[in-house]
Amino acid sequence: MNRFFLISLSLLFCAVCGARDFVHPGLLHSASDLEFMREKALSGEEPWQSAWKQLKESPVASLDYKPTPFPVVSNGPYNRPNIGGNEFVRDGTAAYTMALQWYVERDSAYAEKAIEIFNAWACTLDSVVNHNRQLKVGTGGVKYLNAAEILKYTYPAWKESDRKAFETMVMEKLYPVIKDWTPRYNGNWDAANGQTLLSIGVYFDREDIFDAAYRQMVDGDSNGAIKHYFMDNGQCQESGRDQQHVQMGIGYLANAAEIAWHQGLDLYGVFDNRLFKGFEYTARYMSGEDVPYQQYVTWYGRKVFGDTISEGQRNRVFPVWERAYRHFHGRKGMDMPYTRKMIEKSRPEGSEVHSFVPWSTVTCADFPD
Repeated sequence: MNRFFLISLSLLFCAVCGARDFVHPGLLHSASDLEFMREKALSGEEPWQSAWKQLKESPVASLDYKPTPFPVVSNGPYNRPNIGGNEFVRDGTAAYTMALQWYVERDSAYAEKAIEIFNAWACTLDSVVNHNRQLKVGTGGVKYLNAAEILKYTYPAWKESDRKAFETMVMEKLYPVIKDWTPRYNGNWDAANGQTLLSIGVYFDREDIFDAAYRQMVDGDSNGAIKHYFMDNGQCQESGRDQQHVQMGIGYLANAAEIAWHQGLDLYGVFDNRLFKGFEYTARYMSGEDVPYQQYVTWYGRKVFGDTISEGQRNRVFPVWERAYRHFHGRKGMDMPYTRKMIEKSRPEGSEVHSFVPWSTVTCADFPD
């Protein structure tokens, strides 16, 4: 067994401080997930072959990629102004893409490129400010942390000084922005915050951060909690707004559920598989069928959006379906016919919109039915 796997296994099975023994790697990808991904990406089998080709041809996969750090990331309402926000999230996509390429191809140039991106931001970023600051950290942070988790436990050449600089940026510049949540905002905000707060908790072996985030995402006083984001039939909070925002929310919640799953907690299944129902409800509507609908009332009693379901973005499929399908259908054996229809439209799931975690066909596709 080579040194790479000896280090990986020793770090994977060592006990961490505190009552909870965190599993590493243990964010969106476990050690077995990464190995399965590597095997399939190199096998030439579909759908992985096409998905890997799509990843490799992306601009964010190139070793010529140059990060664009800003000292102050400032995003106002409706992205006005938008100073550094797109760059922060896109560079997170690139770092994550480089980490996946490192793991699959064992080419250290990709690991070093991810570290170059980390260093650029760690040495530059002073603050994330303005109205949309939580959204930028919530949607971008999960990608930086997943890239870092892969490197921390599989790439021993990551210099401690560089790693510490990255970790200081996360805890001093990013974590304070989202730690208090946004409970009365649209639920997508706290769904995004939650996926990144869970990632911070795991990456830093911080039981306090992880457990608080998990509790908030189950049934906390927040529009982003699973208890409040969905009705019993799967209708989503933003079903009356447009289907792009619905897909964003269920995608972020599936990411959070996957992170919790790797740490032994079933966020997927809470409230009688409410997340499963949300995926199927949304996919059924996007497949052209009618679904029951009533105007949504927030956890604090406010009616939001319209009294009819929105047809906005109904025909636009975003890359959020593979992860939930793998869990509910692949792990649990639950039938998801409508979600399967969305996967047939979305494969391979890429990175067209950087607010989504990309490449889920590469990382999450299971064996074909």
